[in-house]
Amino acid sequence: MKRTMKNLKLKSLLLAAVVAFGFTSCSDDDENGIEEGNAQLTVRMTDAPGDYDEVWVDVQDVMIKTEAEVGEEEGEWESLSNVETGRYDLLELTGGVSQLLADVEIPAGYLDQIRLVLGPDNVVVIDGEENPMATPSAQQSGLKLNIQQELEAGESYEYLLDFDVDESIGTTGNGGYILKPVIRMSAMANTGSIVGEVHPSDTRSLVKAQNASHTISAYTDEGGNFALHGVPAGTYQVTITPDAETGLEMVPVDNVEVVQGEAKDLEIIYLE
Repeated sequence: MKRTMKNLKLKSLLLAAVVAFGFTSCSDDDENGIEEGNAQLTVRMTDAPGDYDEVWVDVQDVMIKTEAEVGEEEGEWESLSNVETGRYDLLELTGGVSQLLADVEIPAGYLDQIRLVLGPDNVVVIDGEENPMATPSAQQSGLKLNIQQELEAGESYEYLLDFDVDESIGTTGNGGYILKPVIRMSAMANTGSIVGEVHPSDTRSLVKAQNASHTISAYTDEGGNFALHGVPAGTYQVTITPDAETGLEMVPVDNVEVVQGEAKDLEIIYLE
């Protein structure tokens, strides 16, 4: 009974976090606390699961490019203020967990691109052994992600950078590793979420939502809860795949409808 109550509490907190995390409503500058003429920009990072012990990335900057000035061919890149720089283990950013990278006010107007700048201190841990990942200079100078959206004054905008670890890590001819980030960008206000709980909860399960256009995945947490953020509206098949060593079978959930701005709750899914 205590375990059930604990999981219900965790799930309630997760649902509350989904609402606060992803979806903002329109209001004027005073209600939002945003300075007149500005928009609020929030950038978070999360991860699609990968088959590694740890994957550390060295985040050094987040930059934006806005509309070009009159007479110029393109806008200039500018660093956001107070970026949460540091090394982050991407495999800790799953199951609904995300890392805040920036939460700042910027002048309202056209936002063209976001650039995630990585440093050289990137490491993948396999079977307990740390392996440095070579990062091409083009990646270190910044992975460019298209936004191409008009930001209105007084409004809040949140973007999720979803790393695909399996696609981002490659091997070199001499047995080393290389990092070439593959990132899915989501505007949170234009997407929905899928949440739920898997039983038994004492085994980690991979939860994947997939349709013809998109694949989003995450692991369950220690309580069996999961959250898939930044899911574009549409119909998905959701599969829950437990660790192979448990002997439990994969469970499919068909025709899961995701609506923009809402969290779809699959409630409790039982493995057998």
